[in-house]
Amino acid sequence: SLAVLQALEDGLKKADADPSVKAVMICGENGKFSAGADIRGFSSPKKHGVALGPIVSLIESSEKPVVAAIEGVALGGGLEVALGCHYRIAHVKARMGLPEVTIGLLPGAEGTQRLPRLIGVPAALDMITTGKHIPATEALKLGLVDEIVEESTIEAAIRLANKV
Repeated sequence: SLAVLQALEDGLKKADADPSVKAVMICGENGKFSAGADIRGFSSPKKHGVALGPIVSLIESSEKPVVAAIEGVALGGGLEVALGCHYRIAHVKARMGLPEVTIGLLPGAEGTQRLPRLIGVPAALDMITTGKHIPATEALKLGLVDEIVEESTIEAAIRLANKV
């Protein structure tokens, strides 16, 4: 939603400007990182405001480490947010993917550029063109996530942020 995008942008800018903040952790609520955009919003009139692509670029360009704590799902725009982060920790039961292709849409926040840089062209091409969701264990093997945990991803992300 626009409110979530605005909150992400505001939070990142505030954290970057605050010298007492040493790292940033992005997580979702209720056991889900983010399922991406609500496609019902695509047919509503365009509203001016923030867009996902520039926010993912803002995350990526942060001089402070940004860690994604992925629980549940990171799909579509949610995965693109995670791809902008410097580090990704996933719960062992998490699933990731870019499923928008299954309804005729391409990832719109540069996921098609960031994913191949991270996991290589063959694996990224498979994920981008099929829309399949991959489990955390496969994401770890591919290099999409840095670590998988069975405990709290938030606590693990904080530990990693403190370490880096």
